[in-house]
Amino acid sequence: MNMIQMMQQAQKMQKRLKEVQDELANSEVTAKSNGGAVEVTMNGQIKFKKIKLTKAAINPENPDSVDDETVEMLEDLITQAIMNATSEAAALMENKMKSVTGGISIPGLF
Repeated sequence: MNMIQMMQQAQKMQKRLKEVQDELANSEVTAKSNGGAVEVTMNGQIKFKKIKLTKAAINPENPDSVDDETVEMLEDLITQAIMNATSEAAALMENKMKSVTGGISIPGLF
């Protein structure tokens, strides 16, 4: 394989990698626990998207005592906490990886 063919192959691979990354970013995976009382959705890049709670998840003994606003407020609070933690973890990883790579950005690494 000559140098031109290697460069063409690398460009094809880079294009396909970008396509797969886009597909993953646009895909969703949902998992449930406790018989569907808690439902979490993430995209294919393992980025948290949303959480859905049932009233029974909040008060199993008396779900009717929980109003819709309380459920929505808890979902929002949990969502924000997870997104904050994810951002902080990503920043920590990026800083640690930059110390290893000497500050060089390597696509797909972080």
